[in-house]
Amino acid sequence: MSYLYLGIAIFAEIVATSLLKASEGFTRFVPTVILGAGYLVAFYCLSMALKEIPTGIAYAIWSGVGIVLVAVIAWIFQGQRLDLPAMIGMGLIIVGVLVMNLFSTTTGH
Repeated sequence: MSYLYLGIAIFAEIVATSLLKASEGFTRFVPTVILGAGYLVAFYCLSMALKEIPTGIAYAIWSGVGIVLVAVIAWIFQGQRLDLPAMIGMGLIIVGVLVMNLFSTTTGH
C-alpha cells in the first residue's frame, strides 16, 4: 500500500508542478487552485508512504521520477527543449532509482 501512496504522491506532484507556469505567478485562479490541491495530495500521500518506506528512499524515488516526468511533460506540452546532456542526466536519475529499488536492502520491500 505504501508504494501506491508514493505513486499517487508522484502523480499529484507532477500535475501541480506542471501547472506552475500556467498559474502565471499564482495570478490565474484555476491553475493555482489545482496546483495547490495537487501539492496537498502529494505531501499527504508522501507522508502516508513514509510509514513503511524509509524517508531517503521514498524521497529519492519521488523527486527522481518527478524530475524526469515533469521535464517530459514540459517538453511535450510547453515546448521545452531537452538536449543530449539533459537526457543523459535524466537517464542517470532513472538508473539511480532502479538501482536503489532492485539492489538496496534499505528499500523496505
